[in-house]
Amino acid sequence: MSGVTSFTSVPVIDISGLYSPERAEQDRVAAEIGRAAAEVGFFYISGTGIDESLFDAMLATVKEFFALPVDEKMRNYIGFSRCHRGYVPVGEEGFEGTVPDLKEAFDTALDLPADDPDYLSGNPMLGPNAWPEVPGFAAAVTAYYQALLAVGQRLLRAFAVALGEDPEVFSRHATKTPSQLRLIHYPYNPAAVDSIGIGAHTDYECFTLLKPTAPGLEVLNGAGEWIDVPPVDGAYVVNIGDMLELWTNGAFVATSHRVRKVAEERYSFPLFFNVDYDTEVKPLPRFITTETAQRPALRAGEHLFAQTAQTFAYLRRRIENGELALPDGSLGLGQFGRQALQGTGG
Repeated sequence: MSGVTSFTSVPVIDISGLYSPERAEQDRVAAEIGRAAAEVGFFYISGTGIDESLFDAMLATVKEFFALPVDEKMRNYIGFSRCHRGYVPVGEEGFEGTVPDLKEAFDTALDLPADDPDYLSGNPMLGPNAWPEVPGFAAAVTAYYQALLAVGQRLLRAFAVALGEDPEVFSRHATKTPSQLRLIHYPYNPAAVDSIGIGAHTDYECFTLLKPTAPGLEVLNGAGEWIDVPPVDGAYVVNIGDMLELWTNGAFVATSHRVRKVAEERYSFPLFFNVDYDTEVKPLPRFITTETAQRPALRAGEHLFAQTAQTFAYLRRRIENGELALPDGSLGLGQFGRQALQGTGG
């Protein structure tokens, strides 16, 4: 059973100590991260060392792209990609059955060359990015991605330390990861205050690093209440994903969250930090007890692909047409998080 409490706010953790040469300082911050992961599943981090100008440059070029006419944006439609990269129009994806999400996005990830062996072998989540013809777009997005990915590597190690494991227990599996950076735009729509922007869900990877430009994010606490997670200057939102929940057998919970549609225009930039595609994820020995049922192992990339394929219309069409198949043992949507652990449904 999840240890998520009836929290009413999300803690802010200064992670600058993770960069300290003092092991005791690193361990102190890791312990703080571990408490937040176990009790809330969501927290803010400050002290990342990321230059704010990297975010500002990316935001400016992303705004320029989303301001283009739809037909121009559709030149990079994600359905043209073989490795899930490109423009996601409004209505393409949805977490709540057939209800489409009220947003548009552009999906990027680790930018691999066209002759990468995983891409050539047909891996559905590894390969080259699709870049629009917007000056500076690729450079600004790549610079931000690399900076945030480095923070993610530091956090991955901190999670291991917090759990009392070998500090490299997770990091040794993070060498060529399908970690996605999504560029998301919620258009201004004053009539949509009470509609869902992104339906309630957990994230499919290890954890997420998020920076939004406006409110709208809500997280589910242990009492079943939705708590606001507004932007905090200089800070990033971190939430636990499915793979860390599986590795810890529910000691760290992939907290369900959603986006409520707000009247103001909103941009959101989540980096979904994952481990390598073929990594087998199963509960670590210390979390297997007689009181807790052991969950079956999953492969990190296959879980990501299976969940993505059940969410995106273009991938559902490919499966229906027999062009793609879900990996053996794939789970349906909504199998992680507090609601799933307590059997309260989606």
